[in-house]
Amino acid sequence: MLEAFLKYFENTSFYGFTFGNFVMFAVAGALLYIAVVKESEPLLLVPISFGIILANIPPNITGILNPPGNGTQGGLLWYLQRGLYTGVYPPLIFLGIGALTDFSFMLSYPITIFLGAAAQAGIFITFLLSKAIGFNLKQAASIAIIGGADGPTSIYTASRFAPELLSVIAVAAYSYIALIPVLQPIVSKALTTKEERMIRMGQPRHVSKLERVLFPIFITLIVGTLVPKALPLVGMLMFGNLLREVGVVKRLVEAASRFILDTVTILLMVSVGSTARADLFLRPQSLMIFGLGAFAFVAALSTGILFAKFMNLFLKDKVNPLIGAAGVSAVPDSARVAHKIAMEEDPHNYILMHAMGPNVAGVVGSAIAAGVFLSLLS
Repeated sequence: MLEAFLKYFENTSFYGFTFGNFVMFAVAGALLYIAVVKESEPLLLVPISFGIILANIPPNITGILNPPGNGTQGGLLWYLQRGLYTGVYPPLIFLGIGALTDFSFMLSYPITIFLGAAAQAGIFITFLLSKAIGFNLKQAASIAIIGGADGPTSIYTASRFAPELLSVIAVAAYSYIALIPVLQPIVSKALTTKEERMIRMGQPRHVSKLERVLFPIFITLIVGTLVPKALPLVGMLMFGNLLREVGVVKRLVEAASRFILDTVTILLMVSVGSTARADLFLRPQSLMIFGLGAFAFVAALSTGILFAKFMNLFLKDKVNPLIGAAGVSAVPDSARVAHKIAMEEDPHNYILMHAMGPNVAGVVGSAIAAGVFLSLLS
Protein backbone atom coordinates (compact mmCIF):
# COMPACT_ATOMS: atom_id res chain seq x y z
CA MET A 1 0.00 0.00 0.00
CA LEU A 2 2.84 2.36 0.86
CA GLU A 3 4.53 1.50 -2.43
CA ALA A 4 1.34 2.33 -4.33
CA PHE A 5 1.06 5.64 -2.50
CA LEU A 6 4.68 6.54 -3.31
CA LYS A 7 4.14 5.65 -6.95
CA TYR A 8 1.06 7.87 -7.06
CA PHE A 9 2.99 10.69 -5.37
CA GLU A 10 5.70 10.44 -8.03
CA ASN A 11 3.05 11.06 -10.68
CA THR A 12 1.83 14.31 -9.09
CA SER A 13 3.17 17.77 -9.94
CA PHE A 14 5.09 18.24 -6.68
CA TYR A 15 8.41 17.23 -8.19
CA GLY A 16 7.94 19.45 -11.24
CA PHE A 17 7.48 22.86 -9.63
CA THR A 18 10.28 25.40 -9.99
CA PHE A 19 10.91 28.75 -8.32
CA GLY A 20 9.87 30.40 -11.59
CA ASN A 21 6.44 28.77 -11.41
CA PHE A 22 5.82 30.38 -8.04
CA VAL A 23 6.96 33.75 -9.37
CA MET A 24 4.40 33.41 -12.17
CA PHE A 25 1.71 32.53 -9.62
CA ALA A 26 2.59 35.83 -7.91
CA VAL A 27 2.26 37.64 -11.25
CA ALA A 28 -1.17 36.03 -11.72
CA GLY A 29 -2.12 37.11 -8.21
CA ALA A 30 -1.08 40.69 -8.94
CA LEU A 31 -3.20 40.75 -12.10
CA LEU A 32 -6.16 39.32 -10.18
CA TYR A 33 -5.72 42.02 -7.53
CA ILE A 34 -5.78 44.76 -10.17
CA ALA A 35 -8.83 43.20 -11.83
CA VAL A 36 -10.91 42.43 -8.73
CA VAL A 37 -9.90 44.99 -6.12
CA LYS A 38 -9.14 47.91 -8.44
CA GLU A 39 -11.80 46.84 -10.96
CA SER A 40 -9.46 47.55 -13.88
CA GLU A 41 -10.22 45.54 -17.02
CA PRO A 42 -11.53 42.47 -15.11
CA LEU A 43 -12.96 40.89 -18.28
CA LEU A 44 -9.42 40.69 -19.61
CA LEU A 45 -7.16 40.28 -16.60
CA VAL A 46 -9.14 37.55 -14.80
CA PRO A 47 -8.91 34.99 -17.66
CA ILE A 48 -5.29 36.01 -18.38
CA SER A 49 -4.30 35.39 -14.77
CA PHE A 50 -6.04 32.02 -14.71
CA GLY A 51 -4.32 31.06 -17.95
CA ILE A 52 -0.99 31.86 -16.27
CA ILE A 53 -1.90 29.57 -13.37
CA LEU A 54 -2.90 26.71 -15.70
CA ALA A 55 0.33 26.95 -17.72
CA ASN A 56 2.62 27.05 -14.69
CA ILE A 57 1.39 23.89 -13.03
CA PRO A 58 4.22 21.84 -14.58
CA PRO A 59 2.88 21.26 -18.13
CA ASN A 60 5.27 18.36 -18.74
CA ILE A 61 3.27 16.50 -16.10
CA THR A 62 -0.26 17.80 -16.72
CA GLY A 63 0.12 17.52 -20.51
CA ILE A 64 -2.19 20.52 -20.92
CA LEU A 65 0.15 22.16 -23.44
CA ASN A 66 1.24 19.01 -25.27
CA PRO A 67 0.83 18.99 -29.06
CA PRO A 68 -0.89 15.99 -30.64
CA GLY A 69 1.33 13.27 -32.01
CA ASN A 70 2.04 9.54 -32.13
CA GLY A 71 -1.67 8.78 -32.08
CA THR A 72 -2.32 10.82 -28.90
CA GLN A 73 -4.55 13.84 -28.42
CA GLY A 74 -3.02 17.22 -27.64
CA GLY A 75 -3.58 19.14 -24.43
CA LEU A 76 -6.52 21.52 -24.04
CA LEU A 77 -4.45 24.69 -24.01
CA TRP A 78 -2.52 23.61 -27.11
CA TYR A 79 -5.78 23.60 -29.08
CA LEU A 80 -6.94 26.91 -27.58
CA GLN A 81 -3.66 28.52 -28.55
CA ARG A 82 -4.13 27.66 -32.23
CA GLY A 83 -6.56 30.57 -32.59
CA LEU A 84 -3.92 32.79 -31.02
CA TYR A 85 -0.95 31.76 -33.13
CA THR A 86 -2.90 31.56 -36.38
CA GLY A 87 -4.25 35.07 -35.84
CA VAL A 88 -7.94 34.10 -35.80
CA TYR A 89 -8.93 35.50 -32.41
CA PRO A 90 -7.92 39.19 -32.83
CA PRO A 91 -10.02 39.83 -35.99
CA LEU A 92 -13.03 38.24 -34.28
CA ILE A 93 -12.47 40.59 -31.33
CA PHE A 94 -12.46 43.46 -33.82
CA LEU A 95 -15.75 42.22 -35.25
CA GLY A 96 -17.35 42.60 -31.83
CA ILE A 97 -15.70 45.96 -31.19
CA GLY A 98 -17.01 47.25 -34.52
CA ALA A 99 -20.54 46.20 -33.61
CA LEU A 100 -20.23 48.19 -30.38
CA THR A 101 -18.53 51.29 -31.78
CA ASP A 102 -20.25 54.49 -32.82
CA PHE A 103 -18.04 56.32 -35.33
CA SER A 104 -20.47 59.24 -35.61
CA PHE A 105 -18.48 61.12 -32.94
CA MET A 106 -15.48 61.09 -35.24
CA LEU A 107 -17.53 61.86 -38.35
CA SER A 108 -19.21 64.82 -36.66
CA TYR A 109 -15.83 66.47 -36.07
CA PRO A 110 -13.44 64.97 -38.66
CA ILE A 111 -10.45 66.96 -37.47
CA THR A 112 -10.21 64.58 -34.51
CA ILE A 113 -9.05 61.90 -36.96
CA PHE A 114 -5.68 63.67 -36.99
CA LEU A 115 -5.46 63.39 -33.20
CA GLY A 116 -6.03 59.64 -33.44
CA ALA A 117 -3.29 59.48 -36.07
CA ALA A 118 -0.91 61.65 -34.05
CA ALA A 119 -1.16 59.33 -31.05
CA GLN A 120 0.20 56.52 -33.22
CA ALA A 121 3.50 58.41 -33.47
CA GLY A 122 4.37 56.81 -30.15
CA ILE A 123 4.37 53.45 -31.92
CA PHE A 124 6.95 54.50 -34.50
CA ILE A 125 9.15 56.31 -31.96
CA THR A 126 9.23 53.15 -29.82
CA PHE A 127 9.97 51.05 -32.91
CA LEU A 128 13.13 53.07 -33.55
CA LEU A 129 14.14 52.94 -29.88
CA SER A 130 13.57 49.17 -29.66
CA LYS A 131 15.69 48.59 -32.74
CA ALA A 132 18.42 50.87 -31.39
CA ILE A 133 18.78 48.90 -28.15
CA GLY A 134 19.16 45.53 -29.86
CA PHE A 135 15.81 44.02 -30.85
CA ASN A 136 15.47 42.91 -34.47
CA LEU A 137 13.04 44.69 -36.78
CA LYS A 138 10.14 42.29 -36.30
CA GLN A 139 10.53 42.18 -32.53
CA ALA A 140 10.77 45.98 -32.40
CA ALA A 141 7.56 46.33 -34.43
CA SER A 142 5.73 43.92 -32.13
CA ILE A 143 6.85 45.77 -29.01
CA ALA A 144 6.02 49.18 -30.47
CA ILE A 145 2.35 48.31 -31.07
CA ILE A 146 1.90 48.27 -27.28
CA GLY A 147 1.84 52.07 -27.56
CA GLY A 148 -1.48 51.93 -29.39
CA ALA A 149 -3.13 50.55 -26.20
CA ASP A 150 -4.72 47.95 -28.45
CA GLY A 151 -4.38 44.44 -27.05
CA PRO A 152 -5.75 42.46 -30.03
CA THR A 153 -3.52 44.34 -32.49
CA SER A 154 -0.47 43.79 -30.27
CA ILE A 155 -1.26 40.08 -30.13
CA TYR A 156 -1.93 39.87 -33.86
CA THR A 157 1.39 41.53 -34.73
CA ALA A 158 3.40 39.51 -32.21
CA SER A 159 1.87 36.23 -33.42
CA ARG A 160 3.09 37.08 -36.92
CA PHE A 161 6.49 38.57 -36.10
CA ALA A 162 7.69 37.49 -32.65
CA PRO A 163 5.74 34.54 -31.18
CA GLU A 164 8.59 34.01 -28.70
CA LEU A 165 7.69 37.41 -27.16
CA LEU A 166 3.93 37.02 -27.41
CA SER A 167 3.22 36.38 -23.73
CA VAL A 168 5.27 39.33 -22.49
CA ILE A 169 3.89 41.72 -25.10
CA ALA A 170 0.29 40.67 -24.45
CA VAL A 171 0.56 40.94 -20.66
CA ALA A 172 2.35 44.30 -20.97
CA ALA A 173 -0.28 45.66 -23.37
CA TYR A 174 -3.24 44.71 -21.21
CA SER A 175 -1.48 45.82 -18.02
CA TYR A 176 -0.97 49.31 -19.39
CA ILE A 177 -4.54 49.44 -20.68
CA ALA A 178 -5.67 48.61 -17.15
CA LEU A 179 -3.47 51.45 -15.85
CA ILE A 180 -5.02 54.11 -18.09
CA PRO A 181 -6.87 55.74 -15.14
CA VAL A 182 -3.47 56.15 -13.43
CA LEU A 183 -1.10 57.03 -16.28
CA GLN A 184 -3.29 59.22 -18.49
CA PRO A 185 -4.08 61.90 -15.84
CA ILE A 186 -0.38 62.20 -14.95
CA VAL A 187 0.69 62.74 -18.57
CA SER A 188 -2.30 64.97 -19.40
CA LYS A 189 -1.81 67.32 -16.46
CA ALA A 190 1.94 67.49 -17.05
CA LEU A 191 1.51 68.63 -20.65
CA THR A 192 -1.47 71.01 -20.35
CA THR A 193 -2.28 74.15 -18.40
CA LYS A 194 -5.44 74.65 -16.37
CA GLU A 195 -6.69 77.11 -19.01
CA GLU A 196 -6.20 74.51 -21.74
CA ARG A 197 -8.02 71.86 -19.72
CA MET A 198 -10.96 74.25 -19.34
CA ILE A 199 -11.40 74.81 -23.10
CA ARG A 200 -15.01 74.18 -24.11
CA MET A 201 -15.84 72.77 -27.51
CA GLY A 202 -18.97 73.30 -29.56
CA GLN A 203 -21.82 70.85 -30.02
CA PRO A 204 -20.98 68.12 -32.58
CA ARG A 205 -23.02 68.16 -35.76
CA HIS A 206 -25.64 65.52 -36.53
CA VAL A 207 -24.36 62.64 -38.67
CA SER A 208 -26.87 61.12 -41.08
CA LYS A 209 -27.54 57.41 -41.36
CA LEU A 210 -26.24 57.41 -44.93
CA GLU A 211 -22.88 58.72 -43.73
CA ARG A 212 -22.71 56.11 -40.98
CA VAL A 213 -23.51 53.27 -43.42
CA LEU A 214 -21.09 54.42 -46.13
CA PHE A 215 -18.21 55.03 -43.70
CA PRO A 216 -17.28 51.36 -42.98
CA ILE A 217 -17.54 50.50 -46.68
CA PHE A 218 -15.26 53.35 -47.77
CA ILE A 219 -12.73 52.67 -45.00
CA THR A 220 -12.58 48.99 -45.94
CA LEU A 221 -11.94 49.85 -49.59
CA ILE A 222 -9.34 52.51 -48.77
CA VAL A 223 -7.42 50.44 -46.20
CA GLY A 224 -7.68 47.28 -48.30
CA THR A 225 -6.15 49.18 -51.22
CA LEU A 226 -3.45 51.19 -49.43
CA VAL A 227 -2.56 48.94 -46.47
CA PRO A 228 -3.79 45.45 -47.47
CA LYS A 229 -2.05 43.70 -44.55
CA ALA A 230 -4.32 45.63 -42.15
CA LEU A 231 -7.45 44.29 -43.81
CA PRO A 232 -8.06 41.29 -41.48
CA LEU A 233 -8.32 43.67 -38.51
CA VAL A 234 -9.81 46.78 -40.10
CA GLY A 235 -12.08 44.77 -42.38
CA MET A 236 -13.67 42.86 -39.50
CA LEU A 237 -13.92 46.08 -37.45
CA MET A 238 -15.78 47.78 -40.29
CA PHE A 239 -17.97 44.74 -40.95
CA GLY A 240 -19.09 44.76 -37.33
CA ASN A 241 -19.79 48.49 -37.58
CA LEU A 242 -21.77 48.02 -40.79
CA LEU A 243 -23.96 45.45 -39.04
CA ARG A 244 -24.62 48.05 -36.36
CA GLU A 245 -25.39 50.95 -38.68
CA VAL A 246 -27.68 49.31 -41.26
CA GLY A 247 -30.23 48.79 -38.49
CA VAL A 248 -31.90 45.68 -39.96
CA VAL A 249 -29.73 42.87 -38.54
CA LYS A 250 -30.10 43.34 -34.80
CA ARG A 251 -29.65 39.62 -34.15
CA LEU A 252 -26.28 39.66 -35.91
CA VAL A 253 -25.25 42.78 -34.00
CA GLU A 254 -26.13 41.06 -30.72
CA ALA A 255 -24.28 37.91 -31.78
CA ALA A 256 -21.13 39.86 -32.74
CA SER A 257 -21.12 42.25 -29.79
CA ARG A 258 -22.10 39.78 -27.09
CA PHE A 259 -21.88 36.09 -27.87
CA ILE A 260 -18.92 36.06 -30.27
CA LEU A 261 -17.03 38.87 -28.52
CA ASP A 262 -17.45 37.44 -25.03
CA THR A 263 -16.62 33.88 -26.09
CA VAL A 264 -13.54 34.85 -28.10
CA THR A 265 -12.39 37.17 -25.30
CA ILE A 266 -12.36 34.24 -22.89
CA LEU A 267 -10.51 31.99 -25.35
CA LEU A 268 -8.01 34.70 -26.32
CA MET A 269 -7.23 35.83 -22.79
CA VAL A 270 -6.82 32.30 -21.42
CA SER A 271 -4.58 31.51 -24.42
CA VAL A 272 -2.50 34.64 -23.79
CA GLY A 273 -2.09 33.74 -20.13
CA SER A 274 -1.13 30.18 -20.99
CA THR A 275 1.81 31.42 -23.08
CA ALA A 276 3.31 33.03 -19.95
CA ARG A 277 5.28 30.00 -18.80
CA ALA A 278 8.06 30.70 -16.36
CA ASP A 279 10.80 29.52 -18.72
CA LEU A 280 9.59 31.92 -21.44
CA PHE A 281 8.43 34.87 -19.35
CA LEU A 282 11.10 35.27 -16.67
CA ARG A 283 13.98 36.67 -18.71
CA PRO A 284 15.86 40.01 -18.56
CA GLN A 285 14.44 40.69 -22.00
CA SER A 286 10.94 40.75 -20.48
CA LEU A 287 11.81 43.68 -18.23
CA MET A 288 13.09 45.58 -21.25
CA ILE A 289 9.81 44.94 -23.07
CA PHE A 290 7.75 46.16 -20.11
CA GLY A 291 9.90 49.30 -19.98
CA LEU A 292 9.58 49.91 -23.71
CA GLY A 293 5.83 49.27 -23.49
CA ALA A 294 5.52 51.93 -20.80
CA PHE A 295 7.54 54.33 -22.93
CA ALA A 296 5.39 53.58 -25.98
CA PHE A 297 2.19 54.18 -24.06
CA VAL A 298 3.36 57.46 -22.52
CA ALA A 299 4.74 58.58 -25.89
CA ALA A 300 1.39 57.91 -27.58
CA LEU A 301 -0.50 59.90 -24.94
CA SER A 302 2.01 62.73 -25.21
CA THR A 303 2.08 63.01 -28.99
CA GLY A 304 -1.72 63.14 -29.11
CA ILE A 305 -1.83 65.98 -26.58
CA LEU A 306 1.05 67.90 -28.15
CA PHE A 307 -0.49 67.65 -31.61
CA ALA A 308 -3.77 69.04 -30.26
CA LYS A 309 -1.83 71.99 -28.83
CA PHE A 310 -0.13 72.43 -32.21
CA MET A 311 -3.50 72.42 -34.01
CA ASN A 312 -4.74 75.14 -31.69
CA LEU A 313 -2.10 77.49 -33.11
CA PHE A 314 -4.10 77.54 -36.36
CA LEU A 315 -7.69 76.84 -35.30
CA LYS A 316 -10.21 79.57 -34.58
CA ASP A 317 -12.35 77.17 -32.53
CA LYS A 318 -9.83 75.58 -30.18
CA VAL A 319 -9.84 71.91 -29.25
CA ASN A 320 -9.33 70.80 -25.67
CA PRO A 321 -5.86 69.17 -25.69
CA LEU A 322 -7.08 66.52 -23.26
CA ILE A 323 -8.88 64.77 -26.11
CA GLY A 324 -5.52 64.23 -27.81
CA ALA A 325 -4.63 61.67 -25.13
CA ALA A 326 -7.76 59.75 -26.11
CA GLY A 327 -6.12 59.00 -29.45
CA VAL A 328 -4.90 55.71 -28.02
CA SER A 329 -7.34 52.98 -28.93
CA ALA A 330 -8.52 51.91 -25.47
CA VAL A 331 -12.22 52.51 -26.18
CA PRO A 332 -13.95 54.04 -24.26
CA ASP A 333 -11.65 54.17 -21.22
CA SER A 334 -9.23 56.83 -22.45
CA ALA A 335 -12.12 59.06 -23.60
CA ARG A 336 -13.78 58.74 -20.20
CA VAL A 337 -10.55 59.62 -18.40
CA ALA A 338 -10.09 62.72 -20.59
CA HIS A 339 -13.65 63.76 -19.78
CA LYS A 340 -13.11 63.20 -16.07
CA ILE A 341 -9.98 65.37 -16.03
CA ALA A 342 -11.81 68.19 -17.82
CA MET A 343 -14.68 68.06 -15.34
CA GLU A 344 -12.26 68.34 -12.43
CA GLU A 345 -11.41 71.83 -13.70
CA ASP A 346 -14.93 72.74 -14.86
CA PRO A 347 -17.84 70.50 -13.78
CA HIS A 348 -19.91 71.75 -16.72
CA ASN A 349 -17.34 71.04 -19.42
CA TYR A 350 -18.58 67.92 -21.22
CA ILE A 351 -15.93 66.73 -23.68
CA LEU A 352 -16.78 63.01 -23.71
CA MET A 353 -18.35 63.06 -27.18
CA HIS A 354 -15.40 65.01 -28.56
CA ALA A 355 -12.91 62.64 -26.90
CA MET A 356 -14.64 59.65 -28.48
CA GLY A 357 -13.65 60.99 -31.92
CA PRO A 358 -9.88 60.48 -31.58
CA ASN A 359 -10.56 57.42 -29.40
CA VAL A 360 -12.30 55.46 -32.16
CA ALA A 361 -9.88 56.91 -34.74
CA GLY A 362 -7.10 55.39 -32.65
CA VAL A 363 -8.63 51.92 -33.05
CA VAL A 364 -8.33 52.21 -36.81
CA GLY A 365 -4.97 53.97 -36.55
CA SER A 366 -3.27 51.27 -34.48
CA ALA A 367 -4.53 48.55 -36.85
CA ILE A 368 -3.20 50.53 -39.83
CA ALA A 369 0.15 50.99 -38.07
CA ALA A 370 0.33 47.23 -37.60
CA GLY A 371 -0.59 46.77 -41.25
CA VAL A 372 2.27 49.08 -42.29
CA PHE A 373 4.74 46.99 -40.29
CA LEU A 374 3.30 43.76 -41.70
CA SER A 375 3.58 45.12 -45.25
CA LEU A 376 7.14 46.39 -44.87
CA LEU A 377 8.67 43.62 -42.78
CA SER A 378 6.90 40.41 -43.89
